[in-house]
Amino acid sequence: MRNWSRLRSLSGQEMLLLARCLMVVGLVRVALTLSSYNRVRGTITRLDARRDASIAELRRVAWGVAGAARLVPGATCLTQALAGQYLLARQGNASKISIGIEKGTGSELKAHAWLMSGSHIVLGGSIKGFAHLVDHGS
Repeated sequence: MRNWSRLRSLSGQEMLLLARCLMVVGLVRVALTLSSYNRVRGTITRLDARRDASIAELRRVAWGVAGAARLVPGATCLTQALAGQYLLARQGNASKISIGIEKGTGSELKAHAWLMSGSHIVLGGSIKGFAHLVDHGS
């Protein structure tokens, strides 16, 4: 019941953003299931995204993608980062996806993805405890 009251308290603009994010997160999740990461990333990076996003834009995308990801089964950190990158790129905002592995996990590799814009972490949480592997820009 609490989630319904929270949903009803959103403004029309917030509901629209959440619906758009839900659609994008869902599509990215399906695309990653049916295709490769490189193909999905290639589709997103074709968009002309060159300017820096404002903090307000970054917060809106982070809020919308994180909220939508709770509703999409299997929406991993990579799914969220790609969805966020797509949403930012559609507005002309540059971002990159950073991928790293957790340090000290022994023989088990634990990878994680972050969406970065400038020096800001948009999605993915703290980078501490991870070794950086690669960046994929827009």
